[in-house]
Amino acid sequence: MSMQVGRRWIPVAVAVTAALNTGCEKPAAVALSPPEVYVATVDQQDVPVYLDLVGQTQGFQDVDIRARVEGFLDSVNFREGSFVRKGDLLYQIDPKPLQTALAQANADLATARARLEKANNDVARYTPLVAKQAVSQKELDDARAAQDATQSQVEAAAAAVEKTRLDLGYTRVTSPINGLVGTTQVKPGSLVGRGESTLLTTVSAIDPIIVRVAVTEADYLRVIKRDPRRAGQEPRTSGIRLTLADGTVHPQTGTLGPVERAVNSATGTLGIQILFHNPDNVLRPGQYARAQLLLDTKAGALLVPQRAVQELQSLYSVAVVGAGNKVTFRNVKVGPRVDTRWVIEEGLKPGDQIVAEGLQALRDGLTVRTKPMAPPDAVGTGGEAK
Repeated sequence: MSMQVGRRWIPVAVAVTAALNTGCEKPAAVALSPPEVYVATVDQQDVPVYLDLVGQTQGFQDVDIRARVEGFLDSVNFREGSFVRKGDLLYQIDPKPLQTALAQANADLATARARLEKANNDVARYTPLVAKQAVSQKELDDARAAQDATQSQVEAAAAAVEKTRLDLGYTRVTSPINGLVGTTQVKPGSLVGRGESTLLTTVSAIDPIIVRVAVTEADYLRVIKRDPRRAGQEPRTSGIRLTLADGTVHPQTGTLGPVERAVNSATGTLGIQILFHNPDNVLRPGQYARAQLLLDTKAGALLVPQRAVQELQSLYSVAVVGAGNKVTFRNVKVGPRVDTRWVIEEGLKPGDQIVAEGLQALRDGLTVRTKPMAPPDAVGTGGEAK
């Protein structure tokens, strides 16, 4: 019986020993395939270089409408936020007090004219009598002095009538320009014009519209040094693009307008106005806008995708795929950004293959498998200056 049990355990022991020996053996090394990356070819073409200018829109004319006479506001005669024409009635101030004042001024003028008529008659009557010594020279001199005084009184009364008539006209507040009217600052029944010219509303002419931007001193020098003789002359730059807050481009190109006399010492910038036609009235005062001004055309520029350029502490590098598909990291000098690509000024040559996607796991000397990246769009008129 014991021998039979021993024979049964022999196969089990052999199996366990074989399993232990198998577990101690090292697994065979598996060869890893090279990582796959997308590569792009360094492209060479002429590139327009733009100066990006950020600013805000403002009306070509922004006119504050103010009350020029004191009185209670009778009515507001426009729809807020609508377009008005020159001469349209905006507000009506109660005219009755000034109508009464005008009647009084006319009465004072009539009285002064009657006095002048009497003084003229006195001078005319006394003049021949003095020659006959019927009246004294003093009486004639007094009559002439009274004539001069009453003449001045007539002129003063006439001026008072004219002033009152003007004030009465100011009770009708009309638009001085064609434009977009804002919200009203006062309501009917309000007392306006007491002690100050109360602001009522603002009317803006928005075609053309102005985009006011601030140019840094360095950018100003870049532009003016290209043609120093143009300093102080009328700007002639045109074809300026305008990008709105939603990323769309305004269909009308702009022209350079007035340039401020001096650089702002607090900000180091120079104010510039750019004029854009606005026939559809899409642009309104106060909108954010980005203007792009063509500075230069860079001939034969080398272009690479922006994602292919790595930056570390202001040092830029790209991964170049060379012979045998080996990767070499190379420092480069970058220029302006153009759309989704970057101009490389030093460190690359036309036709170089660079890694555009898959940079994370790369190192110098690593062999890679390459796939071509989809070509970018051709360089257009848009761009961004560095």
